[in-house]
Amino acid sequence: MKKILVTGSIAYDTIMVFPDRFKNHLLPDQLHILNVCFLTPQMRREYGGTAGNIGYNLKLLGEDPLVMASVGEDIEPYLQRFAELGIGTRLFRRIPGQFTAQAFITTDLDDNQIIAFHPGAMNHSHENHIGRELAAGIAIIGPDGKDGMQLHARECAAAGVPFLFDPGQGLPMFSGAEIGEFLKDADYVAVNDYEGKVLEEKTGRKLEDLAKEVKALICTLGGKGSLIFAGGQRHEVPSVEAEAVVDPTGCGDAYRAALLLGIASGWDWPSIGRLGSVMGAIKIAQRGAQNHTPSRADIEARFRRAFGYSPWKG
Repeated sequence: MKKILVTGSIAYDTIMVFPDRFKNHLLPDQLHILNVCFLTPQMRREYGGTAGNIGYNLKLLGEDPLVMASVGEDIEPYLQRFAELGIGTRLFRRIPGQFTAQAFITTDLDDNQIIAFHPGAMNHSHENHIGRELAAGIAIIGPDGKDGMQLHARECAAAGVPFLFDPGQGLPMFSGAEIGEFLKDADYVAVNDYEGKVLEEKTGRKLEDLAKEVKALICTLGGKGSLIFAGGQRHEVPSVEAEAVVDPTGCGDAYRAALLLGIASGWDWPSIGRLGSVMGAIKIAQRGAQNHTPSRADIEARFRRAFGYSPWKG
């Protein structure tokens, strides 16, 4: 089994609920002097960040991932959590004088959101380096500081480490030419349907055409499943019905953990995508990105119920 390296953000998500509608408190003709306070009686703090979420899901899948990220002086609770879960943090670089990346999210009764994001230590991701000494068999370059993402892609290529390019919410940072550089070095690309449209606009090319540049291009479609373009073939992967639809936060990261496991294990693409659907269905039934707790056996049983076989050997 190939060692899986996960790069990207580690973050805290502070989520607040405003028990009203923003529109009732915003005066359209006074937005130029906006000064408003939303009382939020409900608040919770979640562990998040792309690298953290993917690492968490890989652990559920029975793997021992290498998680690389730049973090702040407030990282101790996250370190304790990962230690309890048995997820290594030796590749976390603590940046003096910085906070760990944080998102402050306020949601109203119409599910509208006002989000403030502080990248903090994430902007120092280029201070981490990928070399042959890590002995990684596959990596993911996930949303992170721009310089770090570009550097890690080049370092993976130089070290001969195949990688999955997952631009995520960081996609607007890159020009079409810069995306072309990622595609030149990447082995795989993963986007959701919205990101896929942005990718097409920035490059002026359709996803099917961009897929020719890599071994596979994966586009998730939410409740409609996913599309995988690989080897000149188009695989349509169905979704898996969830026990409850509670919170989509982190579903994409759960899917990407399945991608990494399947690629590292040498599975066929339909099976890889189906495991992604299973992981997404499990995650969406729980609030937060890291609060679902199935065992590896539970995940395999869920896969068997949905598709009638298991991709795991032995």
